[in-house]
Amino acid sequence: MEPLRILVVDDSLITVKKLAGMLASLGHRVAMTAATGKEALSAYKSCNPDLVTMDITMPDMDGIEATREIRKMFPSARIIMVTSHGQEAMVLDALKAGARGYVIKPFEKDKLEAAIKNAMKLSVRQDKLQEVIEKKTSAQDESAQEPAESSTEPNESAQDGETS
Repeated sequence: MEPLRILVVDDSLITVKKLAGMLASLGHRVAMTAATGKEALSAYKSCNPDLVTMDITMPDMDGIEATREIRKMFPSARIIMVTSHGQEAMVLDALKAGARGYVIKPFEKDKLEAAIKNAMKLSVRQDKLQEVIEKKTSAQDESAQEPAESSTEPNESAQDGETS
């Protein structure tokens, strides 16, 4: 996997440092850090990262709302939630908001790496699916704009007294 530029969002400096060290050891680079959801929105716009690690519980704006807002502005954003034990129920809300995966604190390097790889694979699949959808939608729009053939012949089934 190519090195990724990653935005790390967490209000705990200890977690940010631990994540930064693990990401560096995996060959990735921390592009920026943010301590709140609102800071995450601004940082994402500034650095356009390949991936975001997002804490769920933060002051100002939580990670779920920040994920939702980032995905509204940048639909292809790849976000992995970072959560503590006991917050697993919130992970479902985060996934519904657009997160592509999660890791539970205290996390291990191999689990972080697996979450990153899965998020990137899922993203590629979703991008390809989006291309197919856009092509089909475009083709349908074009065919809808073409005039329909009109027939002056009466419908045969209507002649037999049947209705359609």
